Amino acid sequence: MAINATQKVTLKLVVAAIGMFLFAVFLMPPLYDVFCEITGIGGKTKGQYEGTEAAVDAQREVKIQFVATNNGAMPWDFSPMEYQVRVHPGEKTSVEFYARNPTSRDMVAQAIPNITPDNAAEFFHKTECFCFNQQPLKAGEETKMGLVFIVDPELPASVTTITLSYTLFDVTEATAAEVATIN
Repeated sequence: MAINATQKVTLKLVVAAIGMFLFAVFLMPPLYDVFCEITGIGGKTKGQYEGTEAAVDAQREVKIQFVATNNGAMPWDFSPMEYQVRVHPGEKTSVEFYARNPTSRDMVAQAIPNITPDNAAEFFHKTECFCFNQQPLKAGEETKMGLVFIVDPELPASVTTITLSYTLFDVTEATAAEVATIN
């Protein structure tokens, strides 16, 4: 059976679409992570900070703003307990976020952080963060989730405000699949 010109074009388009999908789903996220790590852009925060505390710069003050959003499919109530704080670089600061699962089913969430401006990400050190772990909540349960951070005194003087935003994702199904494979 011979393939006509229309079928050849259609086949090429289908293969191209599948290739683009596979590239976007499997290759793009790790490439983006490497790009952000190399260039320092993207506002991605590092993991848990284990460095030593620096001297507090009492002459300087930085405003830290907190934003909490839900991914489109996440029904939880999620918000910072304080929408902004003022800190001195080098000073350890604690804040809390509120979460409530208003549904009738137990759920697990994962918070993904982002910092703006991008050049502030490497100077914002989290020593404790609810984003380091998944957060399970039973149906109707609520909780306060802690964040402890230090703004590095080496933060460029041009940065006077840092915005830390978290997006909360529902990872209940992914977590259930992981638990099922372990048991």
